[in-house]
Amino acid sequence: MGAGFGKFVCIFSFFLNPVCHIKVNIQKSHHKTSFPSILKFSCTFALKYWLMIKRLKEKWQVSFGRLILILMTFAIGGSLTGIIGRKIMDFTGIDVWWLYYPLYIILMTLIWPAMVILISIPFGQFPFFTQYIKKMFSRFSPNRISAKSGLTAAANAGYPKKIAIFASGTGSNSQKIIDHFKHSGEVEIACILYNKPTAGVKRIAEEENIPAIFLEKKAFFESDQYLTLLKELEIDLVVLAGFLWKVPDSFIHAFPGAIINIHPALLPDYGGKGMYGSIVHEAVIRNQEAFSGITIHFVDQHYDNGDIIFQAKCPVLKDDTPETLARRIHLLEHANYPVVIETLLKQSRL
Repeated sequence: MGAGFGKFVCIFSFFLNPVCHIKVNIQKSHHKTSFPSILKFSCTFALKYWLMIKRLKEKWQVSFGRLILILMTFAIGGSLTGIIGRKIMDFTGIDVWWLYYPLYIILMTLIWPAMVILISIPFGQFPFFTQYIKKMFSRFSPNRISAKSGLTAAANAGYPKKIAIFASGTGSNSQKIIDHFKHSGEVEIACILYNKPTAGVKRIAEEENIPAIFLEKKAFFESDQYLTLLKELEIDLVVLAGFLWKVPDSFIHAFPGAIINIHPALLPDYGGKGMYGSIVHEAVIRNQEAFSGITIHFVDQHYDNGDIIFQAKCPVLKDDTPETLARRIHLLEHANYPVVIETLLKQSRL
């Protein structure tokens, strides 16, 4: 019935099956049941569900309150699906089991998305479930194959290919990338990672219903916590979009040739540590350069040093300020970065 519907069944049955199991065991073995055994079973039962809730919270990057609303939507939507499905099958009058059950399963598969979308509206979870169901059905693509980490493997894998965006600022480049791939069944923005609590990109991620993950500095540089997360998400390409921290060597080794960055100047000029944003534009204007531009490049162990993938340039005008030059640079970034990302993901070399 598909990965998405399978997750629902697992969640729903997770709540019901152990309850039935308890009832059966008590009926069959009442004379053997003791208080310590019941207490032990209850504690194990509670721990099992707590771990499940915790895993889902981390996977979906939502608060506990919102997770409860999501699970209630799954449960109520699933119950309504079953009720309506049985009513329809009763109306058909089919009672031959080998015909009844295949038709019932097909009917459930068709009804379930509509039911959870409907129930999600009063619970305020409509954005989550529209994205969830979209991802679920994208997995039915005939070209879909399990993705592998690293672009070399990803080029031979199926769709959708997964991107992780790292950002530190307002997120204008992130928004353009999201918009470019929003209706694509071939590329998925799997998560956005940010390192400033007030970064505008966090709001963008929330509005687009994309998991937003805050990068804690010590964990980012001294552990594999976030690297493990990217591996679990089967990320194909790491995209730095205005991300101001140097990427640790562990990421470079884990994603060889699969991390890219955009720089607001024509490298190798005006690159290196501390060269970002208005600092770059001020230096370009101060040196009376005729042109500036953007550079999209692979990331290695050094600042702005990886192989260049793409460059585009614009004139530097006599009356330019860092702000006016930045506006033209942003136009180049927004027009070219999503296209270059799409091209990279399609190239067999990667």
